[in-house]
Formats: sequence, C-alpha cells, structure tokens
Amino acid sequence: MADFTKPFDDLTSEAKEYVNLQIDDLKLRTVKGLSVTLGRLLWMILLLFVISVVLLAAAFGLVVLLGDAIGSLAGAAFLVAAGFLVLAAIVWFLKDRIFTSSLVRMFAKFFFEDNSQDS
Repeated sequence: MADFTKPFDDLTSEAKEYVNLQIDDLKLRTVKGLSVTLGRLLWMILLLFVISVVLLAAAFGLVVLLGDAIGSLAGAAFLVAAGFLVLAAIVWFLKDRIFTSSLVRMFAKFFFEDNSQDS
C-alpha cells in the first residue's frame, strides 16, 4: 500500500516546493521593483533640490537685474513671482501628461516585464 501512495506524496512535496519557489520569485521581483523605484525617487528628489537651488539663484539675480532696470526691487520681485506663477500654472495643467503617464509606464514596466529575457 505504501507504493501506491508514494507518487501522491512525491507530487505533494513537489507542489509545495513549486509554490515556495513561486513565492521566492515574487519576493525577489518585489524587492527589485522597490529598490529601483526607491533609487529613482531619491535621484528625483536630489535633482529637484539642485534645480530648486539653481532657480532660486537665477530668480535672485533676475530680481536684482530687473530692479536696476525698473528702479524698484519690490516691483522686480513681483514680476519674477508672476513668472513663477505662470510656470506653476503650466505645470499644473500638464501634470497628468508629465507625471501620471510616466509613472504608469514605469510601474507597468516593473510589474509586467517580460521574464523570458532573464533565462
């Protein structure tokens, strides 16, 4: 009778091993996706910080130049602020095209990538 149940026991142990391997594969793909995403996020934060510093310096310089040209630093500051407001409005109206589309493409690439290239 033991010989009769041996194939079933082998099948059960192989099925458990297969499930465990699939779970390990899912964990590895999740770690890879999260690490790449976190790396990109940190890179983007650093890039935004550098761009902010550059814009701040450029805005200060522009305020000084415009202030000399029009005779009023306060008026120049308001003009530069208005320019930034226009830029913010443009980014606001294009936010779906700029951010959502690129994020959807990035996450789709991570989660639905072709695994046949790894083999």
